Amino acid sequence: MNDNELLDDLQNGYYIIQRSDGFKFGIDAVLLADFAKCRAKKAIDLCTGTGIIPILLAAKTKIAHIDGVEIQPEFAEMADRSVKYNDLQDRIFIHECDLKDAPSRFGKSSYDLVTVNPPYMKAGSGEVNAGDSKSIARHEILCSLDDVVRVSSDLLLPQGKFFMVHRPLRLVDIFCAMRKYKIEPKKIRYVAPKPGKEPNLVLIYGLKSGNPELKTLPTLYVYDEDGNYSKEIDEIYGRR
Repeated sequence: MNDNELLDDLQNGYYIIQRSDGFKFGIDAVLLADFAKCRAKKAIDLCTGTGIIPILLAAKTKIAHIDGVEIQPEFAEMADRSVKYNDLQDRIFIHECDLKDAPSRFGKSSYDLVTVNPPYMKAGSGEVNAGDSKSIARHEILCSLDDVVRVSSDLLLPQGKFFMVHRPLRLVDIFCAMRKYKIEPKKIRYVAPKPGKEPNLVLIYGLKSGNPELKTLPTLYVYDEDGNYSKEIDEIYGRR
C-alpha cells in the first residue's frame, strides 16, 4: 500500500484499501449492498469508487460475476488492488470506464442486477471543483441522474433488478427517470438518523419492464433513542 492509504477491515473476512486523506465509502454504500443482496448470475456496480459494493456483494451473495465501473483512475486502480488483496479476482472485475460507455463496452441486456451509489448533488449546487475527486463523487459533474438510470436500463435484462441509494429530496426526479427508461419502482426504504428525525437517505429497488406497484418498507434507523447503533445496523455490519 502507499503511504497515504489505509487497509480497513470490513468485518466479514474482507478488507478494502482507502486513502487516509481522500474520499471514503460511507454507510450509504453498506446499506445499498445489504439492500441489493439477492440471487443473480451477473451484476454490475456503476460509480463503484474503491469497489466497496462489489466486495460486500461478494461477501453477502453467491453472484459469480460482478463488474465494477469507475471513471476516476485513482479509485479504479485502488479498487482493483483491493479485489486482488481479497483474492476475489475470479468474481470481481474492475474497469476504468465512463459509465455512459458501459452498454457499448459490456453489451446491452447483459446483466440481471445493477447497483449504483451515484453522485447525489446536481452540478452547480454548492462549491464544486470539477477536478477534485471528492467533488466528482458527490456532484453530477461527469454523469447525471438521467445518465445513471438510462445506462442501467440499457444494461439490464427484462425483469432485471435495479438498486440505488440516493437522497429523498431527489425522489421525484428518480421516479420520473425510472419510468422514462422502463425501470418500474417496486420498493423504497427510507433511512433516518434516529426515531423522530427526517430521513436523509432512500434505498430504491426497481424492476426492468415490471408492473406498476410500489411498496414502502419500514424506515431504517441508524441510531436508537439512546444514541447507540440500532440492532438492525449492527446486524447489517455483522456486529451481531
